[in-house]
Amino acid sequence: MFAIIGILVVFGAVIAGYLMEHGPLQVLMQPAELIIIGGAAIGTVLIANPVYILKQMAVGLTGAFGGSKFSKPVYLASLKTVYDLLNKARREGLVSLESDVEDPSKSPILSKNPLFVKNHHICNFFCDTMRMAVSGMEPFDLDQVLELDMEVHHRQASQPIAALSSMADSLPGLGIVAAVLGVVITMGALGGPPEAIGKKVAAALVGTFLGILLCYGLVGPLAANMSKTADEESAYLSVLRVFIFSFLKGSAPIMAVEVARRAIPGYVRPSFQEVEKACRGGGEPTANAAAASA
Repeated sequence: MFAIIGILVVFGAVIAGYLMEHGPLQVLMQPAELIIIGGAAIGTVLIANPVYILKQMAVGLTGAFGGSKFSKPVYLASLKTVYDLLNKARREGLVSLESDVEDPSKSPILSKNPLFVKNHHICNFFCDTMRMAVSGMEPFDLDQVLELDMEVHHRQASQPIAALSSMADSLPGLGIVAAVLGVVITMGALGGPPEAIGKKVAAALVGTFLGILLCYGLVGPLAANMSKTADEESAYLSVLRVFIFSFLKGSAPIMAVEVARRAIPGYVRPSFQEVEKACRGGGEPTANAAAASA
């Protein structure tokens, strides 16, 4: 929502300032320049990136126009879910979790949290880790595996961001290409009416204008938005990692919850009382709020 508002503000402010200076709006309507710049920019992305990165870029751009998936209710519901699961393991042993992690959609605990069911990477990150814990892997060895998994995921999440950033970096140069082509056309029209030559020069300069505006006013900010979204997911995985490692070292589930709560980013971190209430009572409203947020 805020991304859409930001785009409207950027283009609205530019156009409003242009009109305040009594600039003719029709001069900016240069579809040929837009085709040159936009088509060439898309072509550079297709040349530089394989198909799977293009798909990730499309998904990331779609997510940039939505809200954050990792709000305070989502963190509260996740802490409640993992607390219930590890509390079961404390009472019945780690082996009792085997059926839950093998098919989370049928687990009476994990199935209540939509994030664990719908987000395959988060689900696999947690469930695969618990499988290894059930198999008897040492906590410190398991923590190294989690660190490796998060590093690989972060590197993979950075690829579409880097691709979109490179596209943004190419737009000013492609705007110059469009402007040079406009100058070439203008040179061929020398000797004609001054009004016609002026229109061609204006069209050429619009190419540079569009390239710079699209770079710094649209594509570059979208890449920055995607980067922050990837950081939010990495932060969520880090909270799960802290929770699992703390429990496997021997902490009680409620103490592991508190340690994990401290790892949550401050702007969405629930208070101690909120976590206590969610884990030891009133968990259903929290889960419903998390589902609505997701």
